[in-house]
Amino acid sequence: MMRSISHSRSDKSIENKVRWFRSLSLEERMEMLCSFTDLAITINPKLQEVDRAQQTSGRIQVISTT
Repeated sequence: MMRSISHSRSDKSIENKVRWFRSLSLEERMEMLCSFTDLAITINPKLQEVDRAQQTSGRIQVISTT
């Protein structure tokens, strides 16, 4: 994981964030996922109780802007 700090606005583009995220190992990505999940549950403990998963019928179509 790159451990440098930048204050440049160009480093905050979505492309640079994706590039940084892809540079992480699988373990580091999973650690971040767990940290974000823990943060969300700390802020809103009721998230653990919500079951919003629903089965979809038919097909799913992915639309891209590119």
